[in-house]
Amino acid sequence: MSLLQQLNIDHQELIELYRKALLEGHPIIQLEETVARKIQRLQVTAKKEQEKDEAQAKQLKKKLPLAVRLGSIMLPFSLIMVGLVLLGSAVMPVIGFYVKNVSQMKMVQLTSPIPKDKILDVTPLVIAQATGDPENMGEKINRAKAGPVIVDAELDYTNLSNWFDDSSLESLQNRTTKLTEQTGQYILEIPELEVYNAVVKIGGTNLDESLIQYPGTSLPGKPGSPVVFGHSVLRSFYNPKESNPRRYNSIFSYIMTLEKGDKFYIKYGDVKYTYMVQSKKEVKPSDTYILNQDYSQRQFKIVTCVPEGTYLRRGVVTAQLVNE
Repeated sequence: MSLLQQLNIDHQELIELYRKALLEGHPIIQLEETVARKIQRLQVTAKKEQEKDEAQAKQLKKKLPLAVRLGSIMLPFSLIMVGLVLLGSAVMPVIGFYVKNVSQMKMVQLTSPIPKDKILDVTPLVIAQATGDPENMGEKINRAKAGPVIVDAELDYTNLSNWFDDSSLESLQNRTTKLTEQTGQYILEIPELEVYNAVVKIGGTNLDESLIQYPGTSLPGKPGSPVVFGHSVLRSFYNPKESNPRRYNSIFSYIMTLEKGDKFYIKYGDVKYTYMVQSKKEVKPSDTYILNQDYSQRQFKIVTCVPEGTYLRRGVVTAQLVNE
């Protein structure tokens, strides 16, 4: 900023003053001396006003309580720190999850039940045959080959039916028509995670109200494996207590921290079953083979989205029935 601007002097007015003085025959030197004196006086006045303003500000500051003065300094700093903590709480669990589970993700990819180079050749035919509808076989093969349909809308993941693509759901349900008529509910308890009296509904889709056992999977204690789905959120919002009306929004946030040998319990009717964790893994959302039933074993699977608070992949914990 120029000196004239600092002193609030208009350039145009100054030019007009010089022009008028020259037309009236005043010497240019005399005119410049007059202007210089005027500017000097304006500078002195501006400096005095600035010093006066600073003195008033200091007096006002001294009158303020010490707590107010410290608060005016600390509040912006505190808000910045809170913002950084919130950002870190959202980002670090995702980064930490992938850093911790890189080897596990590679292992799951290698142990996929269908080799990658065979998926495109096998999947359309398997889906079409599983539906048992010869008339629509060609159409379904073409639809499967075309790949997934991209919808310009955010899916509601509180609805379990949105966790898998339509063709996979149709195939799985048609192969287990009788079992999809299962109804009822039971209780899941995981002491390691402070989860008690969690209701598991057999069938249904609303994960906001309860955990959901996928229809067509085995019942607790029976050969095969119940497959139970539940929500996860960032661990900082984890609250599985019964007093929390939104407990089911976060109830499975910590299931991937369970270790081999940890136990959880199922209360089904008058019977209490004990299951011991055997393994855990991470799969893609399209890996519906996690619903497959091995009737030579009595297992239990709990499933949620990972990293917690995202919908990127699925975490699966598999447990074995224990005789007690």
